[in-house]
Amino acid sequence: MIARGSLREALAAERPLVTPLAHDALSARLIARAGFRAYTIGGSAMLAARYGLPDIGLIGLGDMVDGIRDIAAATPLPFLADGDDGYGDVKSVVRTVEAYETLGVGGILIEDQLRDRKQQRADRAHGVADIQVIEQKLRAAMAARNEGGMLVIGRTDAVGVLGLDVAIDRARRYLDWGVDGVFVAGLRTRADFERVGRDLEGALLSAAMFEGGATPWISPAELGEMGFGHVSFPAALMFRITDLLAETLAQLRAYATGASTFKVLDHADQARATLDDALDLSRWQRLDTTFGVAADGNASGKGTA
Repeated sequence: MIARGSLREALAAERPLVTPLAHDALSARLIARAGFRAYTIGGSAMLAARYGLPDIGLIGLGDMVDGIRDIAAATPLPFLADGDDGYGDVKSVVRTVEAYETLGVGGILIEDQLRDRKQQRADRAHGVADIQVIEQKLRAAMAARNEGGMLVIGRTDAVGVLGLDVAIDRARRYLDWGVDGVFVAGLRTRADFERVGRDLEGALLSAAMFEGGATPWISPAELGEMGFGHVSFPAALMFRITDLLAETLAQLRAYATGASTFKVLDHADQARATLDDALDLSRWQRLDTTFGVAADGNASGKGTA
């Protein structure tokens, strides 16, 4: 079993705590290799990579659990995971919390989006549940976790449909109910971020920096000064990977049809070394040497009486 680090300790050690989104086991390994203290598993990136689906309410708890399990096993870094709306009523929320804790999730985000109105992007208007509904779900999530267990982060998408005043009021009420932190999604200006940081001063505040769309691009240092303790980058890896895959495949297809040449990667050896390191290849090769078959095809003879 992996001895996983503490998300609470990571939040205390780095302000704001910056977490890229891991969409698969390899990306989680590379995030750890790059020196990040934690990561996030968001529905959008993981669902795109694993199932080829958009994050618009098409999947359920079982799909998320399957994806999270593979990613979590790749590195002992602590992580947060998207819990959507809890995948149903309060009973489903409790089941989600219990399943996530078993997987080692250090923090769960529970949102007030309506599943039948769910949007892929946080800067677009979403339908939101009545305040009583999200209260029941957040209280159920907090009651279901183990003592001293994972953080419960309340997310509100009320900005687009009900306005910033209502969204901040919802976030304040989440905090009154006892959540560990809040994420006000869909902020559109620097002034919006400043106001959230000012009005909810002292709380653990999460921010998400999306490239493109209406979200302003603000550095982690600036967000930290505004009062945000956690910053995620939901699309930073997935956008670049998708762009690079599409471009490379187009070039390879043109090469296959004789329409153009194909440029061999200049640093292929370096790329291979990075991949081998992320895959911990040397560890598996050592096991072969110790317990398996030697290079000459004979039993190594090690590890036996």
